[in-house]
Amino acid sequence: MFDSYGIRLYYEIHGHGPRVLVFLHGILMDSNMNRRLATDLAARGNRVILLDMPGHGLSEKPKRASFHRMDTYARHVINLLDHVGVDKAVIGGVSLGGNVSLLAAAQNPERVQALIVEMPVLEWALPAAALTFTPLLLAVHFARPVVSKVASVFRWLPRTGNGPLDSVMNSLSNDPVETAAVLHGILAGPIAPTVGQRAAMDIPALVVGHQVDRIHPFHDAEQLSRRLPKGQLLQANSVLELRVHPERLTAEFSQFIDDAWLDSTEHNRQAG
Repeated sequence: MFDSYGIRLYYEIHGHGPRVLVFLHGILMDSNMNRRLATDLAARGNRVILLDMPGHGLSEKPKRASFHRMDTYARHVINLLDHVGVDKAVIGGVSLGGNVSLLAAAQNPERVQALIVEMPVLEWALPAAALTFTPLLLAVHFARPVVSKVASVFRWLPRTGNGPLDSVMNSLSNDPVETAAVLHGILAGPIAPTVGQRAAMDIPALVVGHQVDRIHPFHDAEQLSRRLPKGQLLQANSVLELRVHPERLTAEFSQFIDDAWLDSTEHNRQAG
């Protein structure tokens, strides 16, 4: 745990060494969903840090929406780097985590070695995201007793040991007031850098997308990979590939991270 702007945040480190990746979870999820990816990439020589953002997982859960803006989440990521003594890292994440990574790169480009953005939520996703999360927000407000009872059942159920499934169970265990604060804050604040800011991000970026997902349309991933000066697109077979059959995508991530740090070493050598 560490303190960031007065909030206690949970993080965990997998592996050792100077090549650091910070990888972030999706909305209302937690680090459980990315733990296998972290251990697999750590086995390939990387130090992988997973962070539970405010209102998620084992981190503190403020009940005010102002704590849950995505641009504020991005500042917590930089504070995490300061806390662990890392000057520069590859930063990435899935869905919400990917958008937070983009915002961190816009705010502090000197701290970001490269980006891995899995299933970004950008302009084409907004109508579907509103249709998905508005009913959820209404439910946690106006059906709070029912949601609270459901949450108490999931808090009682034993966890399975399957990271992504446990992450879903933890999400369903959350207090509805805490969930409402997260949704309010995320929907009220900026969700991504502007198109101009994206075009100015002159760092390697791997954008991962897949077909048949209204909240994470493949078109958003394609457009983002084109607008980032050093963006490249990687198509996943499905939303579940990285969590169920991750070998192919993990190998692609590992190669991208290797190349990002190698390019930096070569640049520093030439500059010296």
